[in-house]
Amino acid sequence: MSVVSDVRASATALGPWPGSDPAEAIRTIRGELGDPHLPFLPELPGRGVGSDATGRTGSLLVDLDIDVQPYGWRLVDRPGKDAQRARSALSTDINILADVAGAEDVSASELKVQLMGPLSLAASLHLHNGERALLDYGARRDIAESLAAGVADHLRKVSAAVPGARIVVQIDEPDIASVMAGTIPTASGYRTLRSIHGEEVTGAWRLVIEALKSAGAVETVISVPEIEAPIDRILAAGADGVAVPLKALTTRQWEQLAGAVEGGNRLWAGALPTGEPRALLPRTAEIVESIWKPWRQLGLPASGLAGLRVTPSTGLEDFTPKAAMEVLAKLTQVADGLDQLAQG
Repeated sequence: MSVVSDVRASATALGPWPGSDPAEAIRTIRGELGDPHLPFLPELPGRGVGSDATGRTGSLLVDLDIDVQPYGWRLVDRPGKDAQRARSALSTDINILADVAGAEDVSASELKVQLMGPLSLAASLHLHNGERALLDYGARRDIAESLAAGVADHLRKVSAAVPGARIVVQIDEPDIASVMAGTIPTASGYRTLRSIHGEEVTGAWRLVIEALKSAGAVETVISVPEIEAPIDRILAAGADGVAVPLKALTTRQWEQLAGAVEGGNRLWAGALPTGEPRALLPRTAEIVESIWKPWRQLGLPASGLAGLRVTPSTGLEDFTPKAAMEVLAKLTQVADGLDQLAQG
């Protein structure tokens, strides 16, 4: 299915945002990312337990409960105060989003939300014995099914906060390379967990993506690190696009992405390096060229640049709020530069 129907390139960020004030964050993001760009509901890990990626997504699970132990989030028999804190923070954010969007003269036509993907979630949640849920096939299956069951209600609440906005969903799989390579350590640290076969990975993603699309998501993208990025698996699962940092992509990965673009999928290009939050941002022309050069070498048409979304290479939680806002402004400039190339 082709989703690249926009005539302009767009900018967005990956979700994590600095600070602890959701109202300020949402106002800033929506102020910087009006149409054709993609504003998002931010994650504020600086608020503490429950606002981290694992707790936030774990709070959406149906018939699976979680709490926090010294070693991290754990699956439990009944919900505790930590899970309630996560649900409360997310509900507060959605209510604030409704207030901010409702006060706008002109609202953006799209909104993005982020979820942790089922494999990284299984790697981040622990069983009663302290081992990661990733160890157990039944637990992995239950987590994927529970997440798929929980996304519909979440998207319904988000849609109600921004009536008429098209909802885009980014599925984060930060641990996928380690999951598939079998390099995640056991609780003892003396062994590593067995690698998860690609077919199971694809199946888990497909389950969640189909649930998201049934719930009204107009675009789903899976966000992965560039190291061993399983681009073929992402596309096989039915995702509409791939979000990946560009800096260390191999020639083969670029060729896979080119094939995806030619097939009507969308590239979310992590083109703005964010490894050093205090470093000066690269020049706009330099970032545009980092995309345009491999694009041209692969023989892709300049007109296709108009379908790109540009992002930072990582989340922005380690930035200051002012610096994070500057990143968004820079990304909108990059999108404008890509549009100029697309129009010849």
